[in-house]
Amino acid sequence: MKYVTTVNDKEYTIEIVDSQHIRIGERLIPVNFEAVSGQPVFSLISDGKSYESFIYEGDEDYWQVLLRGRLFQVKVEDEREKRLRVAAGGGASEGGEFQLKAPMPGLVVAVSVEEGQEIEKGQVLMILESMKMQNELKSPRAGKVERIRIKAGESVEQKQVLLNIH
Repeated sequence: MKYVTTVNDKEYTIEIVDSQHIRIGERLIPVNFEAVSGQPVFSLISDGKSYESFIYEGDEDYWQVLLRGRLFQVKVEDEREKRLRVAAGGGASEGGEFQLKAPMPGLVVAVSVEEGQEIEKGQVLMILESMKMQNELKSPRAGKVERIRIKAGESVEQKQVLLNIH
């Protein structure tokens, strides 16, 4: 099965060849992908390297993927869904409100922005510490910080709204 996967606005065609192989473009990659104890934590072994990721459902058909300390916005559509959406004139919305949610429980180490501040896509919004790792949470788009719902030093739960961008 082939999928069109959009990661932070860059599109990839990914084919699931079998339970141990995927193809990205022309490259065949051996993978081992397993859920860890019923949590939104996944173990990925690719090209002999081990990665731990946190994956949870975000807003508007996007998944939030925290991998190696970076948060990615990921949309996955099979080829048929993609063709239908494009034919119907649907596209990604950059307008409206976006809620940044905690990808995992943790401690807010720092908040790098203020309410009312104009921000750029990819700008670090805050640092969240979880499992002894500090993770930079970056903005998926340009906009204005409307409301900050937490402050440095606070503990947060997974999927808790941290701030709003408009």
